[in-house]
Amino acid sequence: MDFLQLDHPADGVARLTIHRPEVRNALNQAVREQLAAQFHRLGQDAGVRAIILTGGDKVFAAGADLTEFADKNAVQMQQRTVHLLWQAIAECPTPIVAAVNGYALGGGCELAMHADIIVAGRNATFGQPEIRVGVMPGAGGTQRLTRAIGKFQAMKYLLTGLPFKGEEAFAMGLASEVVDDEQVQARALELATMIASMPPLAATQIKEVVLAGQDASLNAALLLERKAFNLLFAIQDQKEGARAFLEKRPPRYTGE
Repeated sequence: MDFLQLDHPADGVARLTIHRPEVRNALNQAVREQLAAQFHRLGQDAGVRAIILTGGDKVFAAGADLTEFADKNAVQMQQRTVHLLWQAIAECPTPIVAAVNGYALGGGCELAMHADIIVAGRNATFGQPEIRVGVMPGAGGTQRLTRAIGKFQAMKYLLTGLPFKGEEAFAMGLASEVVDDEQVQARALELATMIASMPPLAATQIKEVVLAGQDASLNAALLLERKAFNLLFAIQDQKEGARAFLEKRPPRYTGE
């Protein structure tokens, strides 16, 4: 069964919508496999310059589907190799905008944190409640949440399982923007369309350097930045951008 809907709402923009409404878009193995396959494919599609990831107007993803692993043992959990499916999303070179309405809990919160930009509704509900069912986040929650909002805020939510709303997510630095619930999808599309209009090689280099630099020393990260900056002077889009600026006209980027 296909639990993902793919459409192209604007030129250069692909939108992936999780569709398991009967279980609030809970992430089962099939959803993870389909997400991994789509992000791998879209990341290789030169015609796709930005990706929107959403669960629709009501809910993003309410968490992992507990029915799949409630009775599994440690060896069986290890054999699932779910981390490889998450890795396909993390390694997608194309900028990702998460449009979050409703619940983004547990695996849903972790999924949102795989994006590069998060647009949250005011009534969106984030959280890592895994401790309340005897486990802990297993798809990056302890690491990505801490990097996003800092140790002391992250510990509060990880150790209590308490949820937090879109406004709080924005104040703590987890959400890029918070808007009225009914504006989430439109704003995500607006940002994705804006990104898709930029030179794609510059966009992918920015994403690559930002992510790689997070785990490097400042000097090493600055070296990565300089190398990528200089490399972009070999592409035609850089020349077009400079000419358009000097000629006071809109640039026409081709991705070359």
